[in-house]
Amino acid sequence: MPLSTQSQTGGDNYVLVASLDNVRNLSNILKAITFKDHAIFNATPNGLKVTVEDSKCLQANAFIQAEIFQEFTIREDSVGFQVNLTVLLDCLTIFGGSTVPGVATALRMCYNGYGYPLTLFLEEGGVVTVCKINTQEPEEPIDFEFCSTNVTNKVILQSESLKEAFSELDMTSEVLQITMSPSQPYFRLSTFGNSGNAHYDYPKDSDMMELFQCTKTQTNRYKMSLLKPSTKALALSCKVSVRTDDRGFLSLQYLVRNDDGQICFVEYYCCPDEEVEEE
Repeated sequence: MPLSTQSQTGGDNYVLVASLDNVRNLSNILKAITFKDHAIFNATPNGLKVTVEDSKCLQANAFIQAEIFQEFTIREDSVGFQVNLTVLLDCLTIFGGSTVPGVATALRMCYNGYGYPLTLFLEEGGVVTVCKINTQEPEEPIDFEFCSTNVTNKVILQSESLKEAFSELDMTSEVLQITMSPSQPYFRLSTFGNSGNAHYDYPKDSDMMELFQCTKTQTNRYKMSLLKPSTKALALSCKVSVRTDDRGFLSLQYLVRNDDGQICFVEYYCCPDEEVEEE
């Protein structure tokens, strides 16, 4: 394959090399967390974690396991850098992101370490393009201190049902209110928009509900502007886990199956709207 020879020069110095036969398996996941220009990449032997943040109120993480790559070589315990995500996606889709069966863009992504650019070798139909993107020292991601021991309520839904809810709720609402309770209404989404108040309820024994674990009644509001970016991940996903902790912080975990049937995860953390935090 041309990529294996194109990137040999200086290849021994790379601290990170990741190769994919189909670049869509990476670009689709990255699109699901693209709501700010810059992303923090952290690579470990387990794979890649890509983090995007907004105003210390919202954090999105994409987890791309090492097994998804045809080659994943890392020479250090962890490798981190910050890169312009918009530019990276432009490069990954430089061949147009073909959806023609049997036609795929192959990727070999190489990083030489601190101060070096991220180098992409992209090949489609025998044509190889090389892109080099400047990297920066990664900022420390915000720790939302969201840990499973503090989770009070958790439901797992089929994504189709959440897409349906969002299509019926009034998205002109400034907030989305989420009620989770051991008793009725169990799991309720509410909006307060131009056309009035709207509610969407899920019975705990609904066919769309795969797991229902609620220990206490919680009602929290979240700014719609913060939640809207997560709908990109919802569109790609087949299941979504909705969790809240004792502070009302929200975790949305999306299970995404790629073109090859492999599984990746996208997670969004969102802080509750301060105005109703005390309710």
